[in-house]
Amino acid sequence: MPDTFSHCLKRLLRRIELFCRHASGLTLRSYQLPVAQTVIRSCLRSMGLSLVVLFPRQSGKNELQAQIFAYLLTLFSQTQSEMISISPTFKPQTLNAMRRLQRVLETNLITRTLWRKESGYIYRIGSARIFFFSGAPESNIVGATASTLLSIDEAQDIQIDKYDKDIAPMAASTNATRVFWGTAWTNNTLLAREMRSALEAQEKDGIQRVFRITADDVAKEVPAYGAFVQEQIRRLGRQNPMVKSQFFCEEIDAQGGMFPPQRLALMQGAHPPQFAPIPNHTYAFLLDVGGEISPSPSGRGQGEGTPSGRGKGEGREHDSTALTIVEIDRSTLDDPLIKAPSYRIVRRQLWTGTSQTALYALIKALADTWQPYQIVIDATGIGAGIASFLAKAYPNQVTQFTFNAATKSTLGWRFLSIIDTGRLKDYSPPDDLQKLFTTQCTFTSYDIATGPDKRIKWSVPEGTRNPADGSLVHDDLVLSAALVAVLDDLILPLTGEPLIIPASDPLEDLSHGF
Repeated sequence: MPDTFSHCLKRLLRRIELFCRHASGLTLRSYQLPVAQTVIRSCLRSMGLSLVVLFPRQSGKNELQAQIFAYLLTLFSQTQSEMISISPTFKPQTLNAMRRLQRVLETNLITRTLWRKESGYIYRIGSARIFFFSGAPESNIVGATASTLLSIDEAQDIQIDKYDKDIAPMAASTNATRVFWGTAWTNNTLLAREMRSALEAQEKDGIQRVFRITADDVAKEVPAYGAFVQEQIRRLGRQNPMVKSQFFCEEIDAQGGMFPPQRLALMQGAHPPQFAPIPNHTYAFLLDVGGEISPSPSGRGQGEGTPSGRGKGEGREHDSTALTIVEIDRSTLDDPLIKAPSYRIVRRQLWTGTSQTALYALIKALADTWQPYQIVIDATGIGAGIASFLAKAYPNQVTQFTFNAATKSTLGWRFLSIIDTGRLKDYSPPDDLQKLFTTQCTFTSYDIATGPDKRIKWSVPEGTRNPADGSLVHDDLVLSAALVAVLDDLILPLTGEPLIIPASDPLEDLSHGF
């Protein structure tokens, strides 16, 4: 029996695809196999390659990692082999990686009686071990050594300084194979840097080091995945930064203009502005409340702790209060290609320096005329007072939105999704306020932070002036319009049919974390 087992083991260890298929019951997909073969070849031959693997979300990256780890632990079980796996956070990412490997080890016919766990974060077969660490900035992982493999998962979320100082030295003395796994994000991440370096080396010797898989590659083998991605494209738009990076592994700029000409063009509509409501039409008010500059930060500006939180300096005595009135088109909820409400901007109003008492009276008079289905109001700082009064005047019709770094990031991503899917249209011809809105959009910039939160900071930078006339440019009208994203969670279907709430998906989980 021992000889039979030994013979079977040697046969299965010749190729990882045999090991996975016959011992784990898993057939590696065609886009997974070349990655596994290259990683194993580099480890076996001590080539010390630095490899970069970009997979779209939910396409089998982490399962492939676990299979490779199990295979290498078995293959090197008679040697003093040490491998290290790094994830951006301990909970949940490192814990998930350990659980995934443990599941593979427990179900694999060869490894299920061979593996052992030590110290809570080490897995071993024979003399081969793999260590699981967190790559979070505060983690203390200095001193560990990877003799065979150093695997960095979600490398786009690992801080470059953390890698260079604490993680890279783990493979320095042994020239261990390094694999940077992840999904494309901005061009200033660790993953992006290592990909550029790997491409240069690849050009020199012809050894493939970069494996970039897109949703199209996955869909060829998993039709259901293709259908899922098409749904995300429908919801968010193909050019949405999340779709481009998370599903098609296309890098996006870490900084830039938030509303390039093509995005502004998507908002151009053909309907006229309105000065009064049309009977039997449904409207919503989107209110960005301004007032005297407050010294307390609200997180609404480009940087943390900006006096008003909106990127406006103390040289301005008042912010403007901006009102955007949108007509809600629920018919697109029943459109199989849209399945979401659409919005038409029909009117704007801007008040500067108006007292809070007068402002409340003006807004209430407009609300009594337009009878909005919902009033979405900025309840940050001074806006809390007006929001409270409106909530009492219009029970169940007022949604209060508080700006901070996290909520503004989420709002920004969702606002872009509505625009990129053609669900927000502006009136035509443009009036002065629409022209001002376009100007504010033109000068609105964004800065995407590195890290797991995928947080975006966006605003018109403080002190920005319009070169055409030298006037200061603010973002009141842009923030007001962006509140349309809150409406998506408030609009009910036209019919009385049951509202089915879909299960969460990875992209949705990400966007709500910003």
